[in-house]
Amino acid sequence: MPRADKLLLLDTASLYFRAFYGVPDKVTAPDGSPINAVRGLLDIIAKLVTLYEPTHVVACWDDDWRPQWRVDLIPSYKGHRVVEVVAAGPDVEEVPDPLESQIPLIRQTLGALGIPIIGVAEHEADDVIGTLATHATMPVDIVTGDRDLFQLVDDSRNIRVIYTARGMSNLEIVTDAVVVAKYGVLPSQYADFATMRGDASDGLPGVAGVGEKTAATLLQAHGDLVGIREAAEAGEGMSAGVRGKILAAADYLDVAPTVVAVAPDLEIVAPSDALRPLDPAEVDAATALAEKWNLGGSMTRAVAAIATIEG
Repeated sequence: MPRADKLLLLDTASLYFRAFYGVPDKVTAPDGSPINAVRGLLDIIAKLVTLYEPTHVVACWDDDWRPQWRVDLIPSYKGHRVVEVVAAGPDVEEVPDPLESQIPLIRQTLGALGIPIIGVAEHEADDVIGTLATHATMPVDIVTGDRDLFQLVDDSRNIRVIYTARGMSNLEIVTDAVVVAKYGVLPSQYADFATMRGDASDGLPGVAGVGEKTAATLLQAHGDLVGIREAAEAGEGMSAGVRGKILAAADYLDVAPTVVAVAPDLEIVAPSDALRPLDPAEVDAATALAEKWNLGGSMTRAVAAIATIEG
């Protein structure tokens, strides 16, 4: 029987970074070029398609990993990852050279499998994921190692996160209950929670002196960041010390929610066609690509996994 419709959204950079560090760099093409990230990503895709049985798959792309509009609001945003500032376009991110050289082949490989790549100028893959998940008419699995995407989890709409932080052999399915159990907040409160907590890996300072426990307690009491700030201004519902910390962070709290929230309404035309098994000519092309670059069994496994999908 055909599978029930399900959309698998790949946080592609998150996955190819994981693949790069998870597959030995001694894996190379015949000309000596590194291909460990490509092979690793193919194996990840094969595993995800087999385990979660999607009908539609999208590789979401960082067309701009550090959008200027986010930097304008919080100048420290991802600042520690910048290796070159580019005045007329996206800054250059710190990416190991052996990985950077593989990105064109990653895109070519995704194309050979029939997996569409979607990015949007001046936006991150998270924003593409946010828009596609928000407007999806079918269940959605989001594959990422980024906790920020927990804000999209929604049992009522069958939106889950497949969280990769503990490795591909220990994937975690994140639902409403998991977010509540981990953090004491609902997924709909997670962006406000993350805003207050901050995130050093993204250059988000958070509210000084407010950690996860205090942030969760405040959200439980006041619902959202607007309610928390109103209570702080009124001098109600929190200790004087916490109130002082919230008020002192007013400038940060004016702008940080816009930086942390993923974009829900980008102008994206989501692919309407399901991923389908490759036809014989496409299999031949994928096989030729694999032979040229020594992608070996990784390409074979990805093609085989996609062959199980029925339109």
